[in-house]
Amino acid sequence: MKRLAALAVLFSIAMFAQETKAPEGKSESSGKAESGNLQLWKWANFLVLAGGIGYLAGKNAGPFFSARSRQIRKDIIEADEARSEAQARADAVDLRLANLEAEIAALRRDAQMEAQAETERQAQHTAAEIAKLQHHSEQEITAAGKAARLELKGYAAQLAIGLAERKLHDRMTPGAQDAMVRGFVRHLQ
Repeated sequence: MKRLAALAVLFSIAMFAQETKAPEGKSESSGKAESGNLQLWKWANFLVLAGGIGYLAGKNAGPFFSARSRQIRKDIIEADEARSEAQARADAVDLRLANLEAEIAALRRDAQMEAQAETERQAQHTAAEIAKLQHHSEQEITAAGKAARLELKGYAAQLAIGLAERKLHDRMTPGAQDAMVRGFVRHLQ
């Protein structure tokens, strides 16, 4: 539509410019009569052109301007919504900045509590490991003590047997041996 209107305007300007030039070689009086007649045609041409442009503008301008108006209203509403969202975000950021010290303090407090909980958990784990080691050590000590006592009893028994053998060997004379063999034989009968 814009192209058509621009083309019509250019065509009218060209027609108007061509008609305003006086033809060469004609007299001035005949030029005035033609000029008046030409002027009338110019105005008629202009009115037809203006009427055509007005008709086309009236036919197409209404829907164009109503659509454009709806688009502008929609853009205004979207801009208001975007402005409201931006304001809400800005308010949220301002509130968050205002509460930043409190959040930092809360984060520090949470970190300290987590560190303390981790320290307690490590202490409990360490205590449990120490208790396991003590229990294991006590069992090993008890087992080693039993083994040492058994070994000591065995050694004491060997010493006692060795001592008894020496005493027997010292007391055993050939006469005592004969007396023992006779007593044994009597006992068997």
